[in-house]
Amino acid sequence: MATTATRIRELIVTPIAFRDPPLLNASGVHEPLALRCVLQLVLEDGTVGLGETPGGTARLARLQAAAKAVVGMDVFQATAVSAAVDATLRSTEPSSHERGWITSAIEVACLDAQGRLTGRPVSDLLGGRVRDAVPFAAYLFYKWAEHPALDGDPAVGDDWGAALDPAGIVEQARVMQQRYGFRSFKLKGGVFPPDEEIAAIRALAEAFPGQPLRLDPNTAWTVSTSQYVANELDGVLEYLEDPTAGIEGMAEVARTAPMPLATNMCVIAWEHLRPALEQNAIQVLLTDHHYWGGLRRTRELAAVCEAFGIALSMHSNSHLGISLAAMTHVAATLPGLDHSCDTHYPWNSADEVIVPGALELRDGAVAVPTGPGLGVELDPEALDRLHRLYLTSGIRDRDDSGYMRSVRPEYEPGLPRW
Repeated sequence: MATTATRIRELIVTPIAFRDPPLLNASGVHEPLALRCVLQLVLEDGTVGLGETPGGTARLARLQAAAKAVVGMDVFQATAVSAAVDATLRSTEPSSHERGWITSAIEVACLDAQGRLTGRPVSDLLGGRVRDAVPFAAYLFYKWAEHPALDGDPAVGDDWGAALDPAGIVEQARVMQQRYGFRSFKLKGGVFPPDEEIAAIRALAEAFPGQPLRLDPNTAWTVSTSQYVANELDGVLEYLEDPTAGIEGMAEVARTAPMPLATNMCVIAWEHLRPALEQNAIQVLLTDHHYWGGLRRTRELAAVCEAFGIALSMHSNSHLGISLAAMTHVAATLPGLDHSCDTHYPWNSADEVIVPGALELRDGAVAVPTGPGLGVELDPEALDRLHRLYLTSGIRDRDDSGYMRSVRPEYEPGLPRW
C-alpha cells in the first residue's frame, strides 16, 4: 500500500511545440515546429516528478489513457506502475515498441519524484554513476538557410545558415566544436547521392584529424550501395549507422563492411535482439530510453549487449532538457558506454521548459546533475508558452515528407533512394 506521501494523485500531460530548424534527412525536412509532451507526476504530498516524450496524436492519446491507470499507485513501485500502464495500452496498442514510449516517460517521472523525496539524483537510484560527465557527439545536418515562406507565413532563418555541401558541413562542425567543444561528429545522411556524402565525411576527416566520425543515412541505400559506401570510407568512420533497412539487409552489409554497423532502426524492441545477434547484423546498438521502456530497462539492455559483445552508443530525437537530463543520468551509470551519445540539443535548446543552469554542453560532454531526481526544474511560464504555441500552430503530428512536398512538390518519398 502506498503511503499518503508517495501515492500518485494525478499525471498531467501537456503537449508542446517548439522551434526546429530546417534539418534535412532521408524522409524530407524538419518542420518549423517540433512536438513533445511534458509529464508532471503529482504525488499526494505535492511532490512533482517530470518526464518528457516525443509528441503526436496517437502518443498523446496513449499518455492520457495511461494517466488514469497510475492514479493511487505508489511512486516507489515503478515496476508495478509500468506494468499497469502496459496492461492499459495492450488492448489498443499491440506493439511493445510503441507501449515502451509511454512506460518510459512515466518511469522517468517516477524516478524523478523518488529522487526528490529521498534527496538523491536519479543516477544514484539506478545504481550510481561510473562517470561524472557524459560525452556527446556533434550532430551535423544538411540544412537550408531558412524555412521558406509558405501559406502567407514569412521565411524563418537562424544563425546556423545553410549547409548543403562538404564545405558547409565542415563549417557547421567548426561552429559546433567552438560552441560546445565536441570531440566526435555524426552526419545525418541519406539526403544527397552517396558520393556527395562520402566527400563530406572525407572533408570532415581532413578538417578534424583523429576525431571519431559516423554517418547515418537512415536506410536510404540498397545493400549494394551500402557496401560501396562502407568500402569507400574504410578507415575513416567510427561506425556506419543504418545504411540499409532490416536485420537481413544489415547482416548482408556487415559481412563485407570494414567498420562496425550501428542501428536504432532495425533493433528497437527486445524481440529484435536475438535475430540480430544470430545474423551478426549489428556491432553497435544505439540505446534510447524513450522506446526501450525506460531507464532501468536501458541498463538491462546494456547488460545484454555486454554479454554478447555489442558496443553501445545512444540515439537522440529532437528533445528538450528533461529528456537530456534523463539520458545523461542513465548514460552515466553504463560501464560499457563505448561511443559518445547523440543529441539534438544544440538545435533545440533555444526553446526550453526547464530553468536554465542545470545542463550545459561543455568540452563535448554534459556533467551529470547532482541535485535531487533529474536535477532540473520546470519553468511554468515557458511550459505555458510552448503549450499555447502547440494549440495555435495546428500541427499535431510530425510529417517530414509532407513538409518537403509542400516546398518541393516534385519530391518523392520512399526508401531506399540509392
